Amino acid sequence: MKTNCDTAAKKRPVNLTLNEDLVNEAKSLTDNVSGVVESLLSEFVKRERRKQLQRSEAVQAAVPSWNKFNSGSGYIADEYSTL
Repeated sequence: MKTNCDTAAKKRPVNLTLNEDLVNEAKSLTDNVSGVVESLLSEFVKRERRKQLQRSEAVQAAVPSWNKFNSGSGYIADEYSTL
């Protein structure tokens, strides 16, 4: 799944509050902590967008079933409506 992220976009500094020991350990493993965090953030965004799309598709798939049920049985809330 492609993100809308422009990989050539200008980089900008951001403030993050991270565990100091964890950052020091990460620095001992890589010389580019920012690159690692950017990569992980990109994967997070892709995964969350995929989840949103799946939820949306599940809702859209359920709509015809609910419409069929409501056309045959009426809306459940009708008996409680005060309008």
